[in-house]
Amino acid sequence: MQSWLNNGLMAKAQEFLRRHWRRALQLRGKLALKEEAFHLVLAGFVGVIGGLVNLFFYYAVHLVQPMDQVEFAEGLPDWERLMVTTLGGLTAGLVLHWGLRLVGPQGSTNLLEVVVAGDGRLPFRTEFVKTISAIVSIATGASIGREGGITQLAATLSSKLGQFAKWPPYRLRLLVGCGAASGIAAAYNAPITGAIFSALIVLGNFSMNLFAPLVFSSVIAAMVSRSIFGIQPWYQIPPFPAATLPQLPWFVLLGVICGAVGAVFLKLLRASDEQFRKLNWPVYLRLTLAGFAVGAIAIGFPGVCGNGYSATNDILHGIFPPDAWPRQISPAAWALLWLAGLFLAKMLATSVTVGAGTVGGVFTPTLFLGAGAGALFGGTLHQFGYAAGVPAGALALVGMGATLAATTR
Repeated sequence: MQSWLNNGLMAKAQEFLRRHWRRALQLRGKLALKEEAFHLVLAGFVGVIGGLVNLFFYYAVHLVQPMDQVEFAEGLPDWERLMVTTLGGLTAGLVLHWGLRLVGPQGSTNLLEVVVAGDGRLPFRTEFVKTISAIVSIATGASIGREGGITQLAATLSSKLGQFAKWPPYRLRLLVGCGAASGIAAAYNAPITGAIFSALIVLGNFSMNLFAPLVFSSVIAAMVSRSIFGIQPWYQIPPFPAATLPQLPWFVLLGVICGAVGAVFLKLLRASDEQFRKLNWPVYLRLTLAGFAVGAIAIGFPGVCGNGYSATNDILHGIFPPDAWPRQISPAAWALLWLAGLFLAKMLATSVTVGAGTVGGVFTPTLFLGAGAGALFGGTLHQFGYAAGVPAGALALVGMGATLAATTR
């Protein structure tokens, strides 16, 4: 009798547990996030990472050099300009040389490679060494942008988050893409740009299940960046009148010119890289030589130093530094000659810097070259009496976008 009661109670208990376990599983299924929703949550975390990485880069560079690199270079005697960029190249090169030896061989740090041909894993220790080198290079006047380091570090930290969680490769690739998007968005305060760049260049896919997380991470990164730095953009765009239909052919011609500028710039980057490889020097000697070359160029054109934000803003506003000019040349013609010299100097300085293996980005120098090309085109037209209603600054602004499009395709 006792055994029968025990068996009955046990059966009822088991039935009770089965029934409530099924209900618990059903409730869990209803409350669980779908894959797309979970990716959006992850993208939000990655956006915060991108914004914080931008904050880290900004204060790290200003800790080494609190002033704008161009303003700092302009305030130095010629020999000190040469010394600062040369020693900066040597220091950045030594950081790379000894730092990479210390961390040992790791996987690829190329974003496109780990997304297209890899499993989305980016090594943190290698990237940390490169980040320190990039900070030294940017702060000491190397003709390189900080957006490359911000994008790379944000993507690496995002990948590391997925590696800790042991997520599959497809999710790691998405995290890398979101990290790149958040880095660009935070660096330039431009969320749409970050998302489109990552979709086109990094992931090579515009499907909505991928593009939505990219947009979300970019917006969050831009919000974090704006909460710290405000909504003021890096480039101060003056008000320009709207272009009229008869003026549009000048912009078409400018697009052709900027396409040629982009092609020449890419060829110079490749040629510089090949020449430095032929030297077969250690990285610290290559970066020292590049720093010396940038310093020598900066003696005549200090605007080539660093990110070049201030110099680009001056071009957009039509502010050209030379106060004295040969009396046989008009001030406008002399300003054009000086701008042409600055344009060529920046192209050469950036080619040498990147070819030597300096860690950083080429987005900002490319925008500088686009502004220079547009302003040169507009100033030349005005000298010969054409396109009087089109401000040179408006052509410079369009040149920035056109040259960037030409180099990134």
